[in-house]
Amino acid sequence: MKATRSDRATNRVAVALRRTFASLRSTNYRLYFSGQIVSASGTWMQTIAQSWLVLKLSGSGTALGLVTACQFLPVLLLSPLAGVVVDRLEKRRLLYLTQGLLALLALLLGVLTATDTIRLWMMYVLAFGMGTVNAFDVPGRQTFVFEMVGPELLSNAVTLNSVVMNGARVVGPAIAGLLITTIGLAPCFLVNGLSFLACIAALGAMRQRDLVRSPPSARHPGQLRQGLSYVWREPALRTPLLLMAAIGTLAYEFQVSLPLVAKFSFAAGADAYAAMTSAMGLGAVVGGLVVAHRGRPTRHALGVAGLVFGLLILLASAMPTLAAMLVVLPWMGAASIGFIALANSNLQLASAPEMRGRVMALYSMAFLGSTPVGGPIVGWVGETFGARWSLALGGVTAVVASLLAWRSLQRHSSSSRVVPSQQGGGPEASAPSSLEGAGAALEPDGR
Repeated sequence: MKATRSDRATNRVAVALRRTFASLRSTNYRLYFSGQIVSASGTWMQTIAQSWLVLKLSGSGTALGLVTACQFLPVLLLSPLAGVVVDRLEKRRLLYLTQGLLALLALLLGVLTATDTIRLWMMYVLAFGMGTVNAFDVPGRQTFVFEMVGPELLSNAVTLNSVVMNGARVVGPAIAGLLITTIGLAPCFLVNGLSFLACIAALGAMRQRDLVRSPPSARHPGQLRQGLSYVWREPALRTPLLLMAAIGTLAYEFQVSLPLVAKFSFAAGADAYAAMTSAMGLGAVVGGLVVAHRGRPTRHALGVAGLVFGLLILLASAMPTLAAMLVVLPWMGAASIGFIALANSNLQLASAPEMRGRVMALYSMAFLGSTPVGGPIVGWVGETFGARWSLALGGVTAVVASLLAWRSLQRHSSSSRVVPSQQGGGPEASAPSSLEGAGAALEPDGR
């Protein structure tokens, strides 16, 4: 009997693991996943080093917010156009170009820092350059995930990709904190530049015949306007995008708020900022694995995730000590990844195939492009009213926006329409007002 119970428990664990990591059965996605582990760790190393370098050069929260704004301003300005380009191009070739350019920019920043020739204005210019490339890279990567795994495993793959990013948030900042305190800032940028080679190598090793390619959008006038009109008239797309825009503007400004809290609230250094970022990342990894196992991206769950995320931000902002905040941050990270993964999966599954690039470009615009607006505001609030208020502002925004969106999300979740297929549909095809009907397709075992 004991052996039987043990076998059953082992089988349940095996089934759970297969379900949680279902998208890794795809060879192409497995290669992409591996490359992202390396590249994302380098990206987080650069994120920590860049924020600390700006504070070292300026000592100003407003300057930190402005550099962050420069990095994401191109996403705000170019995302609609970038979406049109992404829909027209072969995604894999586009990613070769964008990943290569990001590598060169990171290496340049590392050389300038190592030679002590870096100036604040150079940070603005380089941040703007990285943002310009990211305006095309982010929607390209988002839609390429669909091509690697197809609609059935999309939610799982999106969530695992978020797990990678947040696992890197644990590893990258920890390495960055060690390098900054022992060697300096420059190695963080140089290592990040080299880490992009892992992604480029993964792209080169992929089997093209296994890609589930979306039909390229034919070139014709009015494609930008067509994409905007399509999103606005579909509540399944409009409401999540508006919610993401509100939360992205003032809540996802941790590159500004966390270093301010570390430096001015706790009188700590870069190692404390790295520890705070790692704590969020650790919680996000665990939360992401839970979301990957569930596999049901409902809009009701999206509203709940946004509300919980906001409440946890408010709780973190009220913590009196660094140790106490480090206890709350993992929970905040878990709620964060849940909200991001649910928003991403909802939007991709609700989009017609030939419109998916434009929809995800608007997602990038709402999530990342809102930073130029929110970054300086959060920096100014932290500098004027205290560092904790830079966090609290985001928490209040997330709570209010989620409550306002709740009614709309629930109303449209009550209807059920067919998820657009990979081959069919168009801007006029029925986009789903609810993803409940897609739940079975998102479960790896078909249940």
